Amino acid sequence: MIYGIAIGSNVGNCAENLRRGVEMIALTPGCRVVAEAPLYETAPVDCEPGTPSFLNSVIEVESELEPHALHSRLKAIESALGRPEQRAKNSPRTLDLDILYAGDRVIDDAVLTIPHPRLHLRRFVLEPLADIRPELRLPGQEKTVAELLAAL
Repeated sequence: MIYGIAIGSNVGNCAENLRRGVEMIALTPGCRVVAEAPLYETAPVDCEPGTPSFLNSVIEVESELEPHALHSRLKAIESALGRPEQRAKNSPRTLDLDILYAGDRVIDDAVLTIPHPRLHLRRFVLEPLADIRPELRLPGQEKTVAELLAAL
């Protein structure tokens, strides 16, 4: 299955945090990184005043893992790179990994919502995603990623 994963960091050496996170995803058995968008420096969204800017990007991963198993692996990678499990919502973080989509699957349960429910509203996700998959039309969306980005 092809997954889109948003990656972000605003604590420490952000570029290095993202590089290490992508490397750890690539080293996960059954996962292969197939596309990487450029890094974008972006202003924080829905964060406390004074929150540092983020570096954000999107990668695509081909994986044999089911969505919940990949989600668990991403949370373990975040933790390994210094993101505390208990934290205030939208607080600064060394690494943030979010599954944006999982092929054409739709999941909405207590642990996981796919496609990501706010993906279509976030320039910091749509911009790098448009660099690698501008023609992608996500489940539940009538517009392509490029069209969603142009509409912001």
